[in-house]
Amino acid sequence: MMASRHTVLMRLVASAYSIAQKAGTIVRGVIAEGDLGIVEKTCPTDLQTKADRLAQMSICSSLARKFPKLTIIGEEDLPFEEVDQELIEDGQWEEILKQPCPSQYSTIKEEDLVVWVDPLDGTKEYTEGLLDNVTVLIGIAYEGKAIAGVINQPYYNYQAGPDAMLGRTIWGVLGLGAFGFQLKEVPAGKHIITTTRSHSNKLVTDCVTAMNPDDVLRVGGAGNKIIQLIEGKASAYVFASPGCKKWDTCAPEVILHAVGGKLTDIHGNALQYNKEVKHMNSAGVLATLRNYDYYASRVPESVKNALVP
Repeated sequence: MMASRHTVLMRLVASAYSIAQKAGTIVRGVIAEGDLGIVEKTCPTDLQTKADRLAQMSICSSLARKFPKLTIIGEEDLPFEEVDQELIEDGQWEEILKQPCPSQYSTIKEEDLVVWVDPLDGTKEYTEGLLDNVTVLIGIAYEGKAIAGVINQPYYNYQAGPDAMLGRTIWGVLGLGAFGFQLKEVPAGKHIITTTRSHSNKLVTDCVTAMNPDDVLRVGGAGNKIIQLIEGKASAYVFASPGCKKWDTCAPEVILHAVGGKLTDIHGNALQYNKEVKHMNSAGVLATLRNYDYYASRVPESVKNALVP
């Protein structure tokens, strides 16, 4: 009976919240055990660890068990295998079920939704001990548009001493809002750019320089960079290069859009998230909480010409 009272979307978000928390626990557990099981995928900066593998198995299996008609697309290419019962999370975050579902999404069916999963965003930083860069991302798309998302930050507060609550989960639904953090803006007139730490090149630097920034932050993880925008640490996320994928941007985009920000490719096009879409965001990413036009107008033509959507 309970299930029928709530819409598919809100049940999915409530489950994704608990599932992302479970994945965060798995990510912390792998570090605690000390064997990261690092594998190089395509190059030395493209890594996969035991945490990526276990967290993805946990997320995808937990979602598929509860919502069998979903399309789920995860970053890691893993062989299909029986998943250990202790990796399954079947809880849901009741607070989310108390929230109203935005009316435009109230009749969505399970089979209409695509879930984009990055089990561990910021893998390279994870292997180097830059733990606050790491996030778990579960993004939910409908008709090609990112409409709901969950970001777990397993190591939030990890430098705040032994008594601090470790980890947090941020979630949002378009038309409802975003929750689990304190919205803050960069002081007016300040231009602070956040960009890639481990995937830089000439295009990336040219584009950042053209923004005439007061400061440039180089950090790992798309989820982490969007959190910097909503918490007033950076005013724009600029990544003028292919390399970022749909599972990196789906959940973070929702959180940003839910609080009035904007995320596009470098040309200003919205990103598409239907299941047939190519995984690579080939035309880069430009995202801001406020003043999107200021940054978009400064993207050099040479950069735009080099990045084909």
